[in-house]
Amino acid sequence: MKVLNLGSSGQIGAYLTEYLRKKGHEVIEYDKNLGAQYNLTAIPSTWLESCIKQADFVFFLAFDVGGSRYLKKYQNTFDFINNNTRLMANVFGLLEKYNKRFVFASSQMSNMSYSPYGVMKRVGELYTTSLKGLTVKFWNVYGIEKDMDKAHVITDFIKKGFEEGDFEMMTDGTEERQFLYAEDCCEALETIMENYTDFKPEDPLHITSFNATSIKEVASIIMGQFNLIGKSVKINPGLAKDSVQMDKRNEADNYIMGWWLPKTNMQDGIKAVFDEMKKEYGY
Repeated sequence: MKVLNLGSSGQIGAYLTEYLRKKGHEVIEYDKNLGAQYNLTAIPSTWLESCIKQADFVFFLAFDVGGSRYLKKYQNTFDFINNNTRLMANVFGLLEKYNKRFVFASSQMSNMSYSPYGVMKRVGELYTTSLKGLTVKFWNVYGIEKDMDKAHVITDFIKKGFEEGDFEMMTDGTEERQFLYAEDCCEALETIMENYTDFKPEDPLHITSFNATSIKEVASIIMGQFNLIGKSVKINPGLAKDSVQMDKRNEADNYIMGWWLPKTNMQDGIKAVFDEMKKEYGY
């Protein structure tokens, strides 16, 4: 199958490209890091139209997004809102024109109106439902990241551990999140693509581990990895509380488990990411 991967240099996109190619699919990579012609905010885009037209299936993963530090700094800015509005209008318009099967990557935060990022993702869900596409809601997917300015919590902690030694979390670490290793996420996405007609457009598919882990526990696992290589690192709790993760609307629907189950536990997933990242620091 010829698959268009929009956002192919992102955290999930990079893993997905490699995963699908190993499974024998032809993957068209599309990411702004590949050159100016890949800018999804450019309207009209003849190159994007050409890629969508020839694809059998589209994964719409691209978004102006990052981890908590990135969102705290940028999600209330004009550029953040404008970039995401333009790329959605562009992509969804062409998906409608060519009547393509597609998956839109949303978030667990899409029902939280106080978050500009959540609102943008909710708009994407509405577009998707109107076109009878499928929405997936990702819950804290982790893995190697190319753009560390937008790093999520696990890669952020590992990077800071190598570069700073001791550092402080953004929160007190008591909040719990459902983390999912990127390779498990890719398997879920392929499963959805191959069983596309089994799912209903109005029912978002929650892609998560369905197991909660506190940020303190994550920090402990990471500090344990540093101990194994003989490097002393201490990740200290901050003072702030994380209101998003305590939101009662933030609950996962396990409907997807009829087709797919995650395989990688937190210890093994973090070790895989740590082992890859430590090479950059000479370990």
